Amino acid sequence: MIKQVGTHPAPAPGATEETVVERSETTGSGGAGGAGAVAPSSPPIVVVADPEVPEKARRRRFSAEYKLRVLQKADACTEPGEIGALLRREGLYSSNLAAWRRQREEGSIQGLTPRKRGRKTQPKNPLSKKVTELERENARLKQRLKQAETIIEVQKKVSQILGIPLNDEPEGGIE
Repeated sequence: MIKQVGTHPAPAPGATEETVVERSETTGSGGAGGAGAVAPSSPPIVVVADPEVPEKARRRRFSAEYKLRVLQKADACTEPGEIGALLRREGLYSSNLAAWRRQREEGSIQGLTPRKRGRKTQPKNPLSKKVTELERENARLKQRLKQAETIIEVQKKVSQILGIPLNDEPEGGIE
């Protein structure tokens, strides 16, 4: 028996695993080569793994039903090595199992549901909308007051130019 291992000159497009194909040829009687001749064989194909790494790894999320199902399967394991086989089959770590058991013992089903990560959202202040409206109205009234004061100043200057006397005190005595 003769083994031949080699590489193919070009990897298959779109391939993601490295694979080496081995061929064995037996010498046989008969055929074109005759006794003792080795039949020609093609070289094995080597597929190169894709070196690209995903942009950002995605965090796995497990539903409460899945966690409970895995815990039930783990609790049903009695033979040595069964839990390890279960974890390998499911692609989990023993720390997952320990954390899920702790959550189950706490009795919090909420502990088994995935929590939203990141900062907690602050509740909106119910008065913030009213404050915004009042600030806008205040700015508008300040603008109108400035405009009215400008008009009064112009009227004073015009009365001075025309020689019309103005009463500085209004009739109510309020200034």
